[in-house]
Amino acid sequence: MTNISSLGSGDLLPQEEKLEVKKQAKTLFIGVPKEITLQESRIAIVPDAVQLLVSHGHEVLIESTAGEGANFPDSEFSEAGARIVYDTKEIYQADIILKVEPPTLEEIEMMKGRQTLISALQITTRSKTFIEKLAAKRINCLAYEFIQDDCGTMPLIRSMSEIAGNASILIASECLSNVNEGKGLLLGGIAGVTPTEVVIIGAGTVGEFAARSAMGLGASVKVFDNSLSKLRRLQNDLHKRIFTSIIQPKVLSKALRRADVVIGALRSSDKRTPCVVSEQMVSEMKQASVIIDVSIDQGGCFETSELTNHAKPVFIKHGVVHYCVPNIPARVARTASFSMSNLLTPLILKLGDNGGLEEVINFDSGLRQGVYIYHGILTNKMVGEWFGLDYKEIDLITASI
Repeated sequence: MTNISSLGSGDLLPQEEKLEVKKQAKTLFIGVPKEITLQESRIAIVPDAVQLLVSHGHEVLIESTAGEGANFPDSEFSEAGARIVYDTKEIYQADIILKVEPPTLEEIEMMKGRQTLISALQITTRSKTFIEKLAAKRINCLAYEFIQDDCGTMPLIRSMSEIAGNASILIASECLSNVNEGKGLLLGGIAGVTPTEVVIIGAGTVGEFAARSAMGLGASVKVFDNSLSKLRRLQNDLHKRIFTSIIQPKVLSKALRRADVVIGALRSSDKRTPCVVSEQMVSEMKQASVIIDVSIDQGGCFETSELTNHAKPVFIKHGVVHYCVPNIPARVARTASFSMSNLLTPLILKLGDNGGLEEVINFDSGLRQGVYIYHGILTNKMVGEWFGLDYKEIDLITASI
């Protein structure tokens, strides 16, 4: 027991509580280059977001005409407080680079090194050289398709999938109209007329929102997936009993023969999308029916799918119209840009308020999931195995720093 007589006179008085000192906020230098990927018209942040970032003391550089594809002129960014830059290389000297698409090898060469890159990774279209060049410049790389929220979901991927699901039904409606030399069907139909039949392959986010849109128009919807849990979740989320089935060739083939529209919405987390519709199945479909292959960016789930673009989006094979554009959200670039900006802006503010990426990933496990290169070290297992490169778990790296 402590001898009270040995305590000083001030030791018995109330003492100040010692609190953890908050990390000092950091001013960020943010560069937003113009997207040069074919027909990519989105931009990572919108003028409203720029105004918010600037009001927090951050500096934002926007490459001239970067927002034109989404109908954001330079004047809107300038009025929001951004500095418009005409030299692309100057943009890549910023401490944080915000992009929609992954940078090209030429763009990586323009980077000064030891920066933070936030963009898509799109692993299936990248090369081993791409990863090695980023690592050589010791760039911290975050793939927004890997970033998770508090619920463990990937919010940006879900947002873009919602857009793709809704848009796929609108695209199908256009392809069915006489204006586009389609079959002349009104998607959904009217009273007294048999509704159009829509088959959706895949019960993920794209499939869910495609089903919502099709049902909202009055179409008859059938959903196929190999996951019973996804089909059950879809039934619960739609609050309506619809036709669902495991992907069985005979059942699927029968549904395809009656379908007016087929949406391919299967996804694979780390490899090519499984091809579940053979050319024989497509050849048995109704003339002038429509296929929208949303999963074409991972190879597609139809054997007859071929990559197309927004300038020439469709082709006809076996009398069936195929729409196989890999970047459907770019078709509605303004909406997609707002959605992307809404998710990325809080992330940037968090980096600034907490002193940078190194501090934030120590307590934000969801953001940590998005990091695939950290100070030049590959930290993502899937990326390492895909390209045959050595990697280290980011948890071990951050614990040792």
